[in-house]
Formats: sequence, structure tokens, C-alpha cells
Amino acid sequence: MLSSPLRVAVVCVSNINRSMEAHSILRRKGLSVRSFGTESHVRLPGRRRNHPVVYDFATTYKEMYNDLLRKDRECYTHNGILHILGRNERIKPGPERFQECTEFFDVIFTCEERVYDTVVEDLCSREQQTFQPVHVINMDIEDTLEGATLGAFLICEICQCLQQSDDMEDSLEELLLQMEEKAGKSFLHTVCFY
Repeated sequence: MLSSPLRVAVVCVSNINRSMEAHSILRRKGLSVRSFGTESHVRLPGRRRNHPVVYDFATTYKEMYNDLLRKDRECYTHNGILHILGRNERIKPGPERFQECTEFFDVIFTCEERVYDTVVEDLCSREQQTFQPVHVINMDIEDTLEGATLGAFLICEICQCLQQSDDMEDSLEELLLQMEEKAGKSFLHTVCFY
């Protein structure tokens, strides 16, 4: 087993649905986890298709919730956004951008390829301090309530296997191959250094 707790980050676009569902499940399982988004603003589905509701990352989940409640309670209850924001508020005050985090992680999971590219680019642009490896793993997770839950359970299973491993570096590739076969998904994986 690993000598210290696995430090995990989960990153999606806006730190609203996929990363927060994984954050919730991993936290309940006792893992050390943080979650982030990568975009410049938080975008939530609006009342009309192609007209998102846009917030600054400094806006708390509670402020978003109250704003949407005031704008159209029925719409945002029906599409599940109020439920998601309520869950998020119980986990942490508001969304966070990955690019502003200076904490070190052992594994960073991303929820879509463009987020993976942003995370890897950001890590590679940082000045290396400790030369500690960080594994960045992408699994494409559909940005729906069900997709987020299924993806979160898969991330949790990978984390639990890694925690049981004697040597994460040696076992990760094999574990990812097994999980790809089991889930019918392919993963991107790279190692960066802090």
C-alpha cells in the first residue's frame, strides 16, 4: 500500500458537474481530493440552448443558486442545475480554477480531452520545483448527471486500486489497461513534474 494518502485532483471545464460529482464521491470514501475547472468563466446551461448563464469563478455556488432561483426556479429545477449547485455548496464554497492552484497532487483526473490538454500545458509551463511526478489521466465523461456519476465511480475505483498498490508508478499502466477494457473507454495518460 502507498505510504502516504493519495492526493487527487479532478478537473472539468467549470468545476460544476463532473469534477464536483467525483469530488463528492471520493471525499465520502475518505480520499484527499480537490476539484477544479479550467475555463476563464463558469458557464451553466441557460433557459435557451446556446445562451449559457455565465459567472466569474469568484462567484460562490450559493450566489449562483440564489441568482438562478430568482431568474427561473422552474427551469433550473427541471434541468437539475439547482440540485447540482446545492450539492456543490455542501462540499466547498465555490468553483476554483486549476491554473490558480499551487498544491501538489499524485494524480489529476480530467473529464475531457481539451481539459487534459489545458492541464498538461499548464503543468509543463510551471517552473519545476520538486521534480515530483504527477500522473494526468483523462477519461471522457459525458457532461450529464448520469455521465458524471458513472465517471465519478470509475475514478473512485481507480483511486482505490492505486491506494492498495505497493508501487503506483509500476502498477498504473496495467491498471489503466484493465479499466479501459472494463469500462469500454480509452484513457489518455502522461506524467508531468512539479
